Amino acid sequence: MSPDPFSGRLPGAFTVPGSSSFSEFVGHVSPELLPGRRVLPVGASLEAPHGTTVVALEYADGVVMAGDRRATMGNLIANRDMEKVFAADEYAVVGIAGTAGLAIELVRLYQVELEHYEKIEGTLMSVEGKANRLASMIRANLGHAMQGLAVVPLFAGFDLDDRSGRIYSYDVTGGCYREHDHHSIGSGSLFARGSMKKLWRRDIDQAGAVRVAVEALYDAADDDSATGGPDLGRRIWPTLAVVDVEGARFLSDDVLAGVVTEVVAARQGNPGGNPGGAR
Repeated sequence: MSPDPFSGRLPGAFTVPGSSSFSEFVGHVSPELLPGRRVLPVGASLEAPHGTTVVALEYADGVVMAGDRRATMGNLIANRDMEKVFAADEYAVVGIAGTAGLAIELVRLYQVELEHYEKIEGTLMSVEGKANRLASMIRANLGHAMQGLAVVPLFAGFDLDDRSGRIYSYDVTGGCYREHDHHSIGSGSLFARGSMKKLWRRDIDQAGAVRVAVEALYDAADDDSATGGPDLGRRIWPTLAVVDVEGARFLSDDVLAGVVTEVVAARQGNPGGNPGGAR
């Protein structure tokens, strides 16, 4: 017998002890609400906005993640100021590439997943645990990925035990890989990665890491039409987050404007980049 909707009591599923995973709970109670459980017509092919380039790099005291702001749909610019980097919890961020709508929905579900775990367990999930939990959510989207609606995020977090930043990448099947030093995803990732290889150094500080991230996005936009470069006219700057012992936080537009202006000025007459590297 179903519960009386006017009794004011929660259904039985909400009061039975179970997993600390919110997505597992939803999968048991209302599986059709999960992005990966929705049924698509066989052979369906959609032209949907795609997010492009996101970079992440470690520095002495943490990790930096930055994303350009352009979303594309085929040969068209679908959006010029899309956010691609989000706070996952107090000490982690996630960047998205792939089908924009599904990616943003997955990130929101992931944010609730981590918050739910913290409330149930009374503690933060470990960095490895966060990375693996995101992998399982990507794996659940495999059916959509097979029909062209792939979601490929980039995860970065701060490990409170060893006081260092960590970066994890994924593939469409949910494979999770620890990356060292720096990494990038999206259509401009090849060019961004080459830029970071030249500019990153092991003893780089936060200001230097921010500069390298902006330089890498600039190089990606220079060779990849789907990546949005600095837009001084519209004052659209990259989204850039820093994660360290103080937590995850986003740099303000005023700070980013200064960094972007310096990078653009340094490229005048030298579009290939600053051979001296980031300082």
